[in-house]
Amino acid sequence: MAAPSSTLVFKVHRREPELVRPAKPTPYEVKLLSDIDDQQGLRFHIPVVQFYKHAPSIRGKDDPVAVIRRALSETLVPYYPFAGRLREGPNRKLMVECTAEGVLFVEADADVRLTEFGDQLQPPFACMKELLFDVPGSNAVLHSPLLLIQVTRLKCGSFIFALRLSHCMSDAPGLVQFMSAIGEIARGSHAPSIPPVWERYFLSTRSPPRVTHTHREYGQQATIDENNTLTTMPHNFDSMAQISFFFGCSQLSALRRHAPPHLRQSYSRFEILASCLWKCRTVSLRPDPKETMRMICLVSMRGKFSDPPLPIGYYGNTFAFAVAEAPAGELCRNPLGYALDLVRKAKGEVTEEYMKSVADLMALTGRPDFLKTRWTYLVSDVTRAGFETVDFGWGSPVYGGPAEPDVGPVPGLANFCIPCKNKEGEDGIVLAISLPTQAMERFVKELESMLKSPPNETKTFTHVMSAL
Repeated sequence: MAAPSSTLVFKVHRREPELVRPAKPTPYEVKLLSDIDDQQGLRFHIPVVQFYKHAPSIRGKDDPVAVIRRALSETLVPYYPFAGRLREGPNRKLMVECTAEGVLFVEADADVRLTEFGDQLQPPFACMKELLFDVPGSNAVLHSPLLLIQVTRLKCGSFIFALRLSHCMSDAPGLVQFMSAIGEIARGSHAPSIPPVWERYFLSTRSPPRVTHTHREYGQQATIDENNTLTTMPHNFDSMAQISFFFGCSQLSALRRHAPPHLRQSYSRFEILASCLWKCRTVSLRPDPKETMRMICLVSMRGKFSDPPLPIGYYGNTFAFAVAEAPAGELCRNPLGYALDLVRKAKGEVTEEYMKSVADLMALTGRPDFLKTRWTYLVSDVTRAGFETVDFGWGSPVYGGPAEPDVGPVPGLANFCIPCKNKEGEDGIVLAISLPTQAMERFVKELESMLKSPPNETKTFTHVMSAL
């Protein structure tokens, strides 16, 4: 068996980072982000990684670095805001100055073969520092490149495409739209099949702004001090451990059996997983039974707007943070159906009017962060974003998606549901849970108990543990 990526050691030779600019002149202008884009909770960079096999029958002796660099430059012509820089105006309003300065690009070679990364490619990838070089000074929100891309050739002819995006610019489907455009041009197209649409005013504050919903996702903990700086309560966890869990058909079926019989097939995979993880996490943390536990689900509204409809090709952020709340004691004591009902109800509250209310709240309250307390847990589903379909000319990736299973800068607060295959080739979902070490032991025990359904049939799951 090949060594897993968590223990793989290899050398990478990188050329000096360069700025790839649009292939043709582009407009100089200042473009406002939406009031969904520029909230505090999205002001960070998010990494993605794609692993591609050597395919000589498809591309012959083509160099993936040269192909992708050229395609990137041409794609930045219609997507020219990505070549600009973020600025901040009054009331912390973010905007893109379209300067055509370009995106950071790193060319690299590694003395390792794709097979040495193991037969089960899934995050966390301990080697990400080698595959996505953190160019000094490049990870600020303001005045920094909005994209950092590294293409690494491997000894076997395979390659790895890694990217870091300023989350204020796009959500996962918006990023996949951009990456797919690079892929189309790399494969010979003269323009993207879906023209990009900026029009961020679709999700900007109304005049006058009016908050029409209760937004528990932002709570009361966010304040703006006299220096116009956002402050929030600390997450406040001690030493952490991380385990990656793979949920295939058998594991999801076992969890689904804990739902009310007449509703079992009506719940989505995401609702089943989010509710299960919320319950198991609460049991593992042992909070006061009266403590309010919060589950935040990212709900995308892409394709669901009607007044007016969001244009095809829009690549900004289009999701809201839906919140389910419950006393810890009730969440632990009740069957899974209790959490499922709360999660489904919270998701159902996110409507077109809800999104407009969020945009107005951002403008009125200084763009607060979503709740970050030790009793808050967030799950983002990227199983349908399309990372696994991005093709630069060498076919689909053997793994494509988030490079880190945790969302944002705080370990343990949030997770991605990531589409993945296990070592047997079975399709499923992988999540990497981060918890204090002792709580992790209780979490595994609780999850194993839920997976033992029916009683005489144990449903095991794949997990890999690593220290944070």
